[in-house]
Amino acid sequence: MHGPDIWKWAIVYAFVFSLVGMREEFRARGYGLFTLSAGIGFWPAAILSAAFFGYSHHGNSGRIGSGCSTFGLLACLLLRRTGTLWMPIGLHMAFDWGETYFYGVANSGQTLRGHLLNSSSSGPAWLSGGTVGPEGSLLCTMLIVVVWLICAGWLREAKYPKPAPVQNGLRADTSTYHR
Repeated sequence: MHGPDIWKWAIVYAFVFSLVGMREEFRARGYGLFTLSAGIGFWPAAILSAAFFGYSHHGNSGRIGSGCSTFGLLACLLLRRTGTLWMPIGLHMAFDWGETYFYGVANSGQTLRGHLLNSSSSGPAWLSGGTVGPEGSLLCTMLIVVVWLICAGWLREAKYPKPAPVQNGLRADTSTYHR
């Protein structure tokens, strides 16, 4: 690619993957996670959310599910520590945009047209991701774990779900509203 096509495809994929990020993050970590968290606590709900996210990608060509579930836990951590879904949505969008447009490698088993670079990988599928793309590799899963640990150390305060307000030195009951 050259000239205006570079920018055209960069913008098209940014828009498309923004929509994909919003759809998948709202579906896996939106209302369902919030509601489940109220019943069983945040981290048990996050584990179920990540498992659902991994399972929802099981139909992708050659998918190795651990990468999606690990990404799901990272997205839950980012939601927990930032208090908003925008960080997981942005990370999801950037991850897919980087694979598809910038590097031009398979994303969930599909290599699409209109990519900047023509990258390829070789070696066993567990290291390279094989036909799935880098997200299907053990190396990507390990990288997500490292990013999770960095974010867990860097973003320390839990902001989601919002803690109950403190009144007279005690936490107020959040199950009912008192005025």
